[in-house]
Amino acid sequence: MVSTDASRPAVFLDRDGTLIHDDGYLADPARVRLLPGVADALIALADAGFVRVVITNQSGIGRGMYTRTDFEATQREMERQLRNAGASIDATYHCPHTPDAGCPCRKPGSALYREAIATLNLDPSTSWCVGDKLRDIEPSLELACRAMLVQTGPAPLDVDGARRLNAEIVDDLLAGSVVIRRYLSGL
Repeated sequence: MVSTDASRPAVFLDRDGTLIHDDGYLADPARVRLLPGVADALIALADAGFVRVVITNQSGIGRGMYTRTDFEATQREMERQLRNAGASIDATYHCPHTPDAGCPCRKPGSALYREAIATLNLDPSTSWCVGDKLRDIEPSLELACRAMLVQTGPAPLDVDGARRLNAEIVDDLLAGSVVIRRYLSGL
């Protein structure tokens, strides 16, 4: 478990398309595949003092395509693969609702981020929102975090939207971890 002694920096990470291959409504642990460099990136971020928090939309639950138990089994498999590579995440928060439910925890809503900040005693001003879609990084504006768009998901990259958010655009999470650590050392 993560220590909560002082307000700490975090990296809020999308899951599908950022940490693992996005096969669309992934609910089968056998299909979990870490993206290249993810384990090394998470290790580097941990070494730099960042809490690694996954924030993920899982509307497949709300759509009846899979269950919360299926999601949890898939999540455990991702975490197992990370552990086998010497990496880890500190916490996972998910929204099971469909886009039309109006849920404040569904990204780009910030409710799950705020819950993580309060529960884990995180400092948003030194934290990052990282994902492969604009909705993954839009909460950075409301939370006063930095934003980073990774080019590892299946959706077309919204470069103009990322620029409006003053987001860094990187090839993958490993390249992003270099940028994040460099930024931290410049503070």
